[in-house]
Amino acid sequence: MKLLIASDIHGSAYWAGRLMEAIEAEQPDRIVLTGDLLYHGPRNDLPRDYAPKQVIPMLNSLAKTGNLVAVRGNCEAEVDQMVLDFPCMADYAVMCDDAGRELFVTHGHVFGAGFHNSVDNLPQLPAGSAIVYGHTHVKVNEPVPARPEVWAFNPGSVSIPKDGTHSYGLYESGLPVAEAFRHVVLEEA
Repeated sequence: MKLLIASDIHGSAYWAGRLMEAIEAEQPDRIVLTGDLLYHGPRNDLPRDYAPKQVIPMLNSLAKTGNLVAVRGNCEAEVDQMVLDFPCMADYAVMCDDAGRELFVTHGHVFGAGFHNSVDNLPQLPAGSAIVYGHTHVKVNEPVPARPEVWAFNPGSVSIPKDGTHSYGLYESGLPVAEAFRHVVLEEA
């Protein structure tokens, strides 16, 4: 099972387009969006080509595959759910890969692993599982310090990175957790 994990698009039509190209090239089995899809939020500058109305059809085209999982970010609102063709208002989703590894998918503002201003509110997760989150716009791929038997993965931000590079993540089941996740940098065209 191959997952493409993306977070914090924040309404950037340019970077959403680059993500759509990456999805086409990667051909993942499922796409996981960890929130903050359309609105830039009051603490962020406007991202490049801020145009949420152009991002909506791009994201809705992903829903047609039936292989999309999305959770609510701190910038999502009820109006976002009115224009998106897939559920996006849950604080978390629990997924299991084909090898049985549990992935706890969230945004990072309600539940989190405590990295880079994410909430330090890790739910009880089984050993060998992973928390997958966004929110901080900073890439993470390491054990949770307080619970090293749980892996933490943040794909970084598609459109407003706070660590210098636009990115998404890939997950491939069947590998040790430390090898299963990796970051992919999105280059400007």
